[in-house]
Amino acid sequence: MPYSRVTVDPVIKKFLGVCLVSGLLTFPTLGQAVAEAAGTTSVSSGITASPKTTVTPPVLPANAPTGSVHLPFYPVPPSQEKNRHDLEAKAGKNAGRLLVRSSSGEAQVWIDGKPVGETPLLVIIAPGKYAIELRGPRAETAQSEVALLPKETRELNIRLELRYPTRVALH
Repeated sequence: MPYSRVTVDPVIKKFLGVCLVSGLLTFPTLGQAVAEAAGTTSVSSGITASPKTTVTPPVLPANAPTGSVHLPFYPVPPSQEKNRHDLEAKAGKNAGRLLVRSSSGEAQVWIDGKPVGETPLLVIIAPGKYAIELRGPRAETAQSEVALLPKETRELNIRLELRYPTRVALH
């Protein structure tokens, strides 16, 4: 059977061309994959095809600063477990026990400005004065100061207060 030529309406031809172009624009990775498979770069303008080259990053000298000048590096604060471990390591043989509880369930416990856990919390620490701060899940806060004697067991029940009002009345 001989091949018969089919005539296509120019409007349909234009429509198919638009579909092909829009398909390549919506899937740019497809065009990139086709270009890479052909061994050319997708940046070539069609005049000449160049083989794909690999770029290796430059080697920095040993005394070069680490990090980027554009992206500042902020050290990660120590974890609660590390802070608590540090406090308990300094406790010694005359350590006291401090049990911290909050009035409204779980709250973060901070001792001398460092997070050490969540309430209820039993921590073994060296005798001395400590600033205790509780931070609740809804921005409740409370602060207290405690002086712990050698081998003393102290229980703190701290009431958290809301930072923001729960209701606003307009007059």
